[in-house]
Amino acid sequence: MYLCVYRSVFCPIRQGIFSLLPERAHACTIKYMEKTKKKIIAHLCPVRLGLTLVAALLILLQRSLRGNYAAMRWLSGHFVRPALRTLGEKSAQANFSVAELLIVLAVVGVLFYLLLFLEGVINRGHFFRRLYRLLLTLVCLVTVVYAGFCMLWGVFFYGDDFMNQSGLRTGPVSVEQLQTVTAFFASLASDTATQVERDADGVCAADREAILERSGTLYAALEEDFPCLEGPPLRAKGVKLSRLLSYTDFTGFFFPFTGEANVNTDFPPALFAATVAHELAHQRGVAKEQEANFVAVLACLRNDDPDYTYSAALMAYTYLGNALAKADREAWQTIYDGLDEAVLRDLEAERVYWARFETPVRTVSNTVYENFMYSYDQHLGLRSYGECVDLLVNYYYESALQYLNALQTQEEMP
Repeated sequence: MYLCVYRSVFCPIRQGIFSLLPERAHACTIKYMEKTKKKIIAHLCPVRLGLTLVAALLILLQRSLRGNYAAMRWLSGHFVRPALRTLGEKSAQANFSVAELLIVLAVVGVLFYLLLFLEGVINRGHFFRRLYRLLLTLVCLVTVVYAGFCMLWGVFFYGDDFMNQSGLRTGPVSVEQLQTVTAFFASLASDTATQVERDADGVCAADREAILERSGTLYAALEEDFPCLEGPPLRAKGVKLSRLLSYTDFTGFFFPFTGEANVNTDFPPALFAATVAHELAHQRGVAKEQEANFVAVLACLRNDDPDYTYSAALMAYTYLGNALAKADREAWQTIYDGLDEAVLRDLEAERVYWARFETPVRTVSNTVYENFMYSYDQHLGLRSYGECVDLLVNYYYESALQYLNALQTQEEMP
């Protein structure tokens, strides 16, 4: 009887158990492989890899289109300008530099991530796995940021620049023309130097905050003659950590991710207003540095604002004077000797201030920035005296000649 029960009951159960074992083992194996696969994928950081790949493709797309003027012109007009305008208007709602906040958060985030990397390696090991994730994260960050610059800013270098849109033309500059326009701006700087606020030592002490407040309408007088400079009346913003900017030799910067014109508020105020105008020129799509300098002078001189007029005259004289000193040292010396004492004090204040920041940090910063500009095929100084000087001379030569002739006539009158 017991044998019959064993055969009829227990044997089928045993066979069923043994028949199920391979399926369970197979299922466990599949589950283990899927879990291992997920771990491998997680260790590869697919999101960061995907972002890096997309950013790299955008960079390649922008570079491949650099020679296509029509495509770059369409992108700048139908995508970049509207995007920057929207970003600028949104950022203008904050009374501080959103760009500065984002940069600080990015730096703090990178430093915190580095600390997490060190803590993880020390306490939990897996050095190479963590090193891979660290390097991929940094590469992803740099690639995404550079792709953003390419699409939101680099497009301007290969589409319509200010010269093409404005219709202005520049030609060869003679030493005589350069001398005339240099003398004109030297005289203008001397005449307006006494109209700006000065401290007890006679150095320009213009109110930076007041200049920033008035910057929103700076380009209004220029938009009718140059529609390409049209834009919302957004004012420039001061940077809280301006001393750090000075160490990197930056007087300001335009941040395309927020559409903001940011200005260093630590350097002497004599050239502050012209710097504000320069960064606002970038905000209105003037990408090239030399053209932005020229547009800044143009905008400042169209306003009846002593702070902006004096600052622009001083900046223009600085560029022109440097060029003239190389071309004709004697002519430059004659003009320099005729500068008002107030102008000379401001130039000395500039020299003394920036001499304090001649450090390796400044050298590295300049090298990085130059290479960044070279990546957009921007090689400064290709023209005889530099594009800004050529533009200033060609645009102001006739006015300068009339101004100096009238001044000479007035001096000759009894």
